Amino acid sequence: MTKVIASELKPFGIRANSIAPGLTDTDMLLCFPKEFILKIVNSSNQNGIAKPSEIADTAVFLASDLSVHISGQVIRVDGGMK
Repeated sequence: MTKVIASELKPFGIRANSIAPGLTDTDMLLCFPKEFILKIVNSSNQNGIAKPSEIADTAVFLASDLSVHISGQVIRVDGGMK
């Protein structure tokens, strides 16, 4: 879907990307058992849970001129899930 949107918006000079976050320290984590969260944390290279600001940093990068040649991509921000 991201690639199709990027292709359709290219003539208008619009880039389209998506962010696929892993576990993020939000209230939504309260819905999951601690054992489940620990299993996911232990299966990531970072052995931790992302802060919302870390996901937002990716969005800021994608919105900036630093990512001018990135379009149609799904950027995983998941701590390097194994």
